[in-house]
Amino acid sequence: MSKEHKHSNIREMQKKLASVPAKPGVYLFQDEFHKVLYVGKAKALRNRLRSYFQKSSGLDPRKSAMVASVSDFEYTVTGNELEALVLEANLIKQHRPRYNVLLRDDKSYPYLKLTLNEKWPRLFVVRRIQKDGARYFGPYVPSGAMWQILFFIRNHFPIRTCKYSLDKRLRPCMQHQIKRCVAPCTGEVDQREYLNMIHDIRLLLEGKNKGLLASFEKKMKKLSEEMRYEEAAMLRDRIQAIQRISETQKVVAQGLGDVDVIGFFKTGNMLTFQIFFSRNGIMIGSRDFYLKDIAGESDSYLIKNFIEQFYGKEIIPPPEVICPLMPEDVPLLSVWLSEKRGGKVNIAVPKRGIKKKLLEMAEENARIHSLSMKDSGESRVLEEVASKLHLQSIPQSIGAFDISNMGGKEAVGAFVYWENGEFKKQRYRHIKMDAVKGPDDYAMMKEMVKRTINNLQGELPDMMIIDGGREHLEAALSVFREHHIEDKNIVGLAKGPDRIFLDREKLPVDIEDGRPSSLLLKKIRDEVHRFAISYHKKLRSRKALESPLEKIYGIGRKRRFALLEHFGSIEAMRRSSIDEVAGLKGFNRKMAEEVLSALKKEKDTEIS
Repeated sequence: MSKEHKHSNIREMQKKLASVPAKPGVYLFQDEFHKVLYVGKAKALRNRLRSYFQKSSGLDPRKSAMVASVSDFEYTVTGNELEALVLEANLIKQHRPRYNVLLRDDKSYPYLKLTLNEKWPRLFVVRRIQKDGARYFGPYVPSGAMWQILFFIRNHFPIRTCKYSLDKRLRPCMQHQIKRCVAPCTGEVDQREYLNMIHDIRLLLEGKNKGLLASFEKKMKKLSEEMRYEEAAMLRDRIQAIQRISETQKVVAQGLGDVDVIGFFKTGNMLTFQIFFSRNGIMIGSRDFYLKDIAGESDSYLIKNFIEQFYGKEIIPPPEVICPLMPEDVPLLSVWLSEKRGGKVNIAVPKRGIKKKLLEMAEENARIHSLSMKDSGESRVLEEVASKLHLQSIPQSIGAFDISNMGGKEAVGAFVYWENGEFKKQRYRHIKMDAVKGPDDYAMMKEMVKRTINNLQGELPDMMIIDGGREHLEAALSVFREHHIEDKNIVGLAKGPDRIFLDREKLPVDIEDGRPSSLLLKKIRDEVHRFAISYHKKLRSRKALESPLEKIYGIGRKRRFALLEHFGSIEAMRRSSIDEVAGLKGFNRKMAEEVLSALKKEKDTEIS
């Protein structure tokens, strides 16, 4: 962007700022390509937006770099601050802006859903929460404990697993024959007894094992006195199984209730969060998260940012969220979380007691995870990559681009993403090269990079490998420069022998040394090559299976069937006459000429 153009933009923004109302809302900063750089909310939009463009704004270096890239801004006025908070969270999730502190978490979390809203309730695993009257238990992170308890319930409580409405009587299925379901579909099951089983399952999932065991022991004694020994033996087995599963559950504190505990550890430009999920005093899971590029942000903002992004997913907040310090906008966050839960949610900083101990445990785990990540072999490999390639920063994530084509036919582009020691397949991308005509590898690479940048919306990795030599690298770099992306490490990787090309360095770096850093770079290159080839083969095989008739304008499904039914094969059609085709129902002479001409051209193309 020229200086004159930039000054013109600033003048336009100054005029626009004068018309911004002093009302609550959300604002978006955009670059010259209209890509969203930052999403924020404000109690008074006018004051907040003006603060960015004042000479003595006191912005940190990261925010200053952002403001320098701003070409335009948009804003949306909301009815109140709560609406602004919700809209801000949704827009961050949608745009993944480069200058927002982003929680890189693509996972959804499993819950056990007990359908108390149904006449004959079921229990199954879901990852999507609905306000439908059902009861959700979770989240289970990791999911091992959930599958263990679900397996136990299905073995000891013969409730239905089918999705049928059961409005009409049905023949019982295999689950009934193996005694895994009492078969309410037959209409011969006492509903009160069935709902008693559901009540017991609910107690078990709520962690109220003592009350459930006492109830079972009482029933077992009564059955034994009535000499119903077979039923008493079944209850005895169930009691023993519950006792075993209770031993595996990590009890934090009886009567603690449902709480999430958030601890964090800060080191350099990185922050590690550790969250514990405790339900009725039982630890049902935990999860750690890493945030990068946090320079200039306060701890209270970072905790608020984490809460917004984490609970903005398919998560049911508990009645209490414990934090090491109060986040920004506590009243708003509490109201928002309460609306999500459908009941009051309190955000607290404990000073003493079991909650304080839990918080200290979460913070210690965050510290351990942070240091173990720093000291891990993976971290050392990445340090070696940075040293070998003379990078200014250590990449935590690496992407790779590749092109696959055969003489320009069915050409495709591919992109893969590696982070934290594994390939993130949800961030893989591939495209058909419809916009590039002919076998032009450099134009294809430009197209692939451009579309991936637009598609990933600010989620580009720290480092990117371009499959190819100096020319391929220059083609990709030209696209990154057009998008003003200059904080990423872009390298080219050529084979025969394997070597890395760097921007502004004449000599390539040899990676045939067998070092872990070289093996990692080759592994990522091989993965993108595999991904590109597999998509290329898929398109070619799909094309090979296409009927030549499908490409002829005006020949729909019925006419194709009529031709195939009459002639039996494409080859027989080619040998037929115009009169023979025109004589079929639904055809005329002009259409017959078009069909035979198209089939002849298709045959000539195959031969050439």
